[in-house]
Amino acid sequence: MVEYRDLATGMSRLVYFITHPDVVIDPIIPVPRWPLSERGLARMRRLLRQPWIAQLEAIYCSTEQKAIDGTAILGDATGLPFHQLAALGENDRAATGYLPAAEFQRTADEFFARPHESIRGWERAADAQTRIVAALDDIARRAPGTGPIAVISHGGVGALLMCQFKRVAISRAEEQPGTSGGNYFVCRMPDAILVHGWTPIDTEPEPRRR
Repeated sequence: MVEYRDLATGMSRLVYFITHPDVVIDPIIPVPRWPLSERGLARMRRLLRQPWIAQLEAIYCSTEQKAIDGTAILGDATGLPFHQLAALGENDRAATGYLPAAEFQRTADEFFARPHESIRGWERAADAQTRIVAALDDIARRAPGTGPIAVISHGGVGALLMCQFKRVAISRAEEQPGTSGGNYFVCRMPDAILVHGWTPIDTEPEPRRR
């Protein structure tokens, strides 16, 4: 467990960047309006077992339904209000909308491989990375309190953040593990320092130190 009191820089904030878990996929509904599935909701509830949840002092999420659904669980458990920010959204894929799984994966491969090009009208990876880094920086500077912040967002922009924090070129190699979302990492902002990498939200909590 990371203790925010151990941070050397007084202005720094720990940010727990959480990706939404499993969703209900419906080709008829616009992707930003997809809700969490029952499994996704259950996994978000298991996240509440993590001891750092009690340290949170602010919660933010994207304006997409799947992120809002997960954030509501976190807000209810902590009693904290949550703030929705469009800048925390997934890379903009409105130009294509829903794509069948195999076609989506091929397009995502191109998105990461050619970050300075718009793939089929999608937001460029380089632009999405700049946006999500700026959003976390702004949140860390403006969020109420002085303790840790939770941000519920999406896997694609999470991978772009990891590339930034690791100071590596944009690559799909930094994507979250698994295929159903529901992972988190911890960073320090506005320093843009990675504290620890991807961890599933339903991982058993670390035992308390004696």
